[in-house]
Amino acid sequence: MRLGDEIRWSVVIPAYDEEQRLPQYLHEVVAFFEERGEAYEVIVVDDGSRDSTRERVRELQAILRRVRLIALPRNCGKGYAVRVGMVNAQGAFRLFADADGATPIVEVKRLLPALQAGADIVIGSRALVDPAVSVQAKRHRVWAGKVFNWLVARLGLSRIADSQCGFKCFRGPVAEDLFRSLTTDGFGFDVELLLLAQRRGYAITEVAINWADQPGSKVSVLTDGPRMLWQILAARLSLARGRQER
Repeated sequence: MRLGDEIRWSVVIPAYDEEQRLPQYLHEVVAFFEERGEAYEVIVVDDGSRDSTRERVRELQAILRRVRLIALPRNCGKGYAVRVGMVNAQGAFRLFADADGATPIVEVKRLLPALQAGADIVIGSRALVDPAVSVQAKRHRVWAGKVFNWLVARLGLSRIADSQCGFKCFRGPVAEDLFRSLTTDGFGFDVELLLLAQRRGYAITEVAINWADQPGSKVSVLTDGPRMLWQILAARLSLARGRQER
């Protein structure tokens, strides 16, 4: 892998107050792609962290030279941070992954067959049953996720078992198209993204992946859940208006 090679993989990691969890995950991501021998980049989008997240990333850049930092001046929301990372990425395949490392980066190998078969978007799932994978999640989050995905299906997102898993990969041109159209800045952005992808006829494949709940989650079922549903309703109405105007 030479520095000037065309980038095959972009990994976008949104981060907010992740000084503790992010460094280890960055090391794991870089080690994985170094071993693959394909040109890659890792883009950390610091979403206005109050701790020393961006300082830790800058320190690591001295040894992890393919890590790039985009530092947002204020907290804008996960959807906004992922959008910024994706439109600044250059890879033929563009993956976004959560900074806590809940999904091991080696799970990219589970997404590859679907990409090689022609899928435009491959999303990791904690809901699909597969004896070869393990999902370790707190019981109340499992049930909250089931309720949330049931509601999302009622709002028009069909054939997706787990819309919220933070491990999704897109072909480069598909990422350019979708993320430049994304309007949701908060945690509900995944649903707007997938609604938009279905509307535009992209081929989406869902794949069971290993996932383990990590301490220090930034998402609260009680406070963020209702906010996410409101964001999804707003996006759904916006998409409906756009269709009617055409």
